[in-house]
Amino acid sequence: MKIKKILVSQPQPSGEKSPYFDISEKHNVKLEFRPFIKVEGLTSKEFRAQRITILDYTAIIFIAKQGIDHFFALCEEMRITVPETMKYFCTTESVAVYLQHYIHYRKRKVFFGTSSKVSDLIPVLNKHTGEKFLFIAPEVVSEETSNALESSKISFTKAVMYRTVSNDFGPDEEFNYDMLLFFSPIGVQSLMKNFPDFEQGEIQIGCLGSSTAATVKELGLRLDMEAPTPQYPSMTMALDAFLKEHAKKQKK
Repeated sequence: MKIKKILVSQPQPSGEKSPYFDISEKHNVKLEFRPFIKVEGLTSKEFRAQRITILDYTAIIFIAKQGIDHFFALCEEMRITVPETMKYFCTTESVAVYLQHYIHYRKRKVFFGTSSKVSDLIPVLNKHTGEKFLFIAPEVVSEETSNALESSKISFTKAVMYRTVSNDFGPDEEFNYDMLLFFSPIGVQSLMKNFPDFEQGEIQIGCLGSSTAATVKELGLRLDMEAPTPQYPSMTMALDAFLKEHAKKQKK
């Protein structure tokens, strides 16, 4: 079966330049960007069940822009005024700069690491052991992040404020693709939730990451393409090579 239409289970890239657009033109395939998952914030009732008083803390740890949005949304909903003295520690400069949507950005109270890994933020956190930290977390925190914080010298409390959930398909939404690309285990699980009678047949499935690959196989699906590999370290590089090889097979 020739691959003509591919579902990429991520938001469409912003701007006109993206390897995905180059692939679409090069291989004459239609790419549709449709996330299988979405991030939603906890309600104030759900948050209160954690019995955390935000104003008891002097510093906040953010690992993602979504955390910033949901933190300030909950504060507004619960009528909490965050004091000017609050300090903020972010994994990257990009996340730190995003705080400007909500606060007056001052370097003396905003700090960030050198990469998206929490382990690279630890040296910064360890210079502020006198602070009482509140870690703004998703419902599922990676083992790497948890281990990094646990091994630090700081005193912190984890506050779950947002979660990743299935982005359900509407009853009138078409689902007719020759290939599906997944980027997380919950994305694959969302497929089976939306289409419990899904039969793969000739539909090709590609994924990013070993945990996503494991979920594909656990659900009894056939995995046709996996990234990253030493030869193809990104999804787009793997997809480009896969489509080239697939087209060769079709000509035989």
